[in-house]
This record gives sequence, C-alpha cells and structure tokens, in this order.
Amino acid sequence: MKKPIKKSWMIASALTIGMAVLTPLQAGATSVEPANGVTVQIEQQITGTIKSIGESGVDLKGRDGKNYYISFYKFSEEQLEQMKLVEGQEITVEGGVVESYTDFYTFEIYKKSLPKEVTNEELTKLEKMFNEVKKLQKEFSDDMTEEEFDKKFEEIGKVYEEMYKITRPYTVANWQPPTFEEYMDEFGFAEKNIIIAEDDKKELKAIYDEWLKLEKDDQEEKANEKMEKFYEILNPYLEELHPPQTFEEYLENIELVEIPAETLAKLKSIYEDIPKAEKDYNTDLVDKLYEEFYDIISQFIKPQTFDEYMADNYEFKVSEADNKQLKQLYEEILKLDYKEEQAKIEEKWEAFDTILEPYFKANKEILISASKLIINGQEYLPQ
Repeated sequence: MKKPIKKSWMIASALTIGMAVLTPLQAGATSVEPANGVTVQIEQQITGTIKSIGESGVDLKGRDGKNYYISFYKFSEEQLEQMKLVEGQEITVEGGVVESYTDFYTFEIYKKSLPKEVTNEELTKLEKMFNEVKKLQKEFSDDMTEEEFDKKFEEIGKVYEEMYKITRPYTVANWQPPTFEEYMDEFGFAEKNIIIAEDDKKELKAIYDEWLKLEKDDQEEKANEKMEKFYEILNPYLEELHPPQTFEEYLENIELVEIPAETLAKLKSIYEDIPKAEKDYNTDLVDKLYEEFYDIISQFIKPQTFDEYMADNYEFKVSEADNKQLKQLYEEILKLDYKEEQAKIEEKWEAFDTILEPYFKANKEILISASKLIINGQEYLPQ
C-alpha cells in the first residue's frame, strides 16, 4: 500500500529552502483571520505546551485548544540556547499572526546575518532579489505539475545564486576555518580508538590545506574536487566509525510478513550491491537498485491497522460516521495491488483526504511570529 505522493511536501521544501536566507511581512495593528476562521489579535499573548521543536520554531498546543506554530526568527541563536526548550514544556508567547511560513523571515532579519562590509548599493540589490524570491515562493500551489514545480524551483535557485555571488566574497574574507586538527577531531575517531595511518593523515592534511586555499581564492569547482579526494581517503575510516547496517539488522527494524527464501536471498543481494554502486559513484545504478529493492520489500511490509494509521498520522479525532467511512476506504486500499491498481488507489486516497479536509481546516496551525517569550518566569526579547 502506498499513499499517492502529493506536491505539498515539495512546496513545503521550496518555501523553507530560503528560510535561512529569507522574511515575515510585518503584521499590522489589527486582527487577522487565518484560513481556519479563527480570529487572533495581533501581538496577543498565548500560553501553551510545546509539542515539537524545530530549527527555528516550535509547534505549540495552546491552553485554548488551538494549534500554533511559533517562529523564533527574531531571536538570536545564543538566546535560543539559553532558553533550553524541551517538549512538554509550557511557555507564554507574544507575537503577531502571519499568513504563510514564507512570511516569517523578513529582509531585516536576513540583513542581520550579512557581513557589515556589504555596501548600501549591494543591500539594495539583495533586497530586490530577496523580494523576488518571496514572490516566486508564493506562486507555489498544490495544483502545479511536477514540471511546473521544478521550473519554479529552478527560478528561485538562480536568484539565490545571484545573491550568493554578492555575499560570498565578504563571507570568505571573514571566514575563520577550523585547523586540520580541529576539523578531524569533530569526527570522533579518538572516541572509538580508530587510528588513521600516518601516511593517510599526512595526505589528508595536505589536501585540506589546498582546499582552504582554493576556497579563499573563490575556486569552488577545484575546491570541491579536493574535498572529494579528501573523503575518498577518509571513507574507509568513516565506515569503521559508522559500520553500515547489515541486511539482517535492517530487517529487524521493520515489521514484515513471511518472505520466501528465494526472495529474501534476492533482497539481500540487492541490499549489498547498493553500497558498492555508491562507492563507484554510479548514481543511475544506485537509483535502480533502491527502486528494485523497495518494489520487492514493500509487498511484504505488514500494513498498519486502520486505528494504528490514524493514531500515528493525525492528532485529531473524527466523528463516528466519518471514522466508519475512512476505515472502509483504508481497508479497500489494503486489498488493492499497488503496482497494478494505482489509479484506483489514488482515487480512494483522494476520497479519504476529502473526508478529512474539514478536520485539517479546523486543526490548522495559526502562525505566530514571536516578539516576546516567557519561559519559567524569564522574559526574552529579540536582540
């Protein structure tokens, strides 16, 4: 059984790919009505429990029973470290509503990450390109074909490249790279008593020094070639540090129905051929082997029961009548052959999602750009 892949996850990735380089529109002083019809006052105060923690924000369950996503983009990394956020913790937030995840990251926030040496003329160019990316991001939709999505994604990438050309010289000039010894210590070889041969260590240091020089000289292509050579030497040690999972270990982590011995042998052979193809940088073969492996093994994965599927994927409860319809559709999907009856499977998943649509809307997260946080009585304001 496979649920049809929608564009939603791709759009989400396109919207967030620029978050580390992109802005929230400054909210006005009036109330905003999000898509789920719940009116939230700008700069209102919300108290709730952290459900999950992301790189730049948290999912919050409010005392009012509503779901929120709280963006911390206005706060510094040092402040976020001081907060020591944990799941299940209660926090109080003051902030303004935004309409989209893309609105969290403003040019003013982006500007804080830029080197001070960037000129006013360059800032003007960067702001124009920044706003162009924001405009392109807002053009993504679930109705786009994969080709349209790829084209839009490519357009955004080109603008980022132009922005990168402006900022890179300053970034390189201010760059304080780790020494070779510091870089190697980060891998943790000493913790596992893995000794790198002296000849290899000597060659790795020489390559690392050459790589640093090429990076500073803005010769990225040659620098990348050096780093590839670096990891060709280092990879055997990395494999010793993180030994690959055996086929048997892989099987322990998934629940399967009984697989015929002949099929099991074929799966093991494919599984062991994949790292060989990866070592040879044969990406076409790697893709082919992965596809063949998952096409075979997916036939033997023990499907979740309807109740398990609902519990794992949705926090909300559905009505008894809807639950009955959903269960019937789910069990009909399980009976279909995912290879031969894809059209029927997609049709049933669409019917499944149509029933759930009102619940998605009712439970949609309200997006808040935080401007003040209170954690364990400690107040935090953006720096």
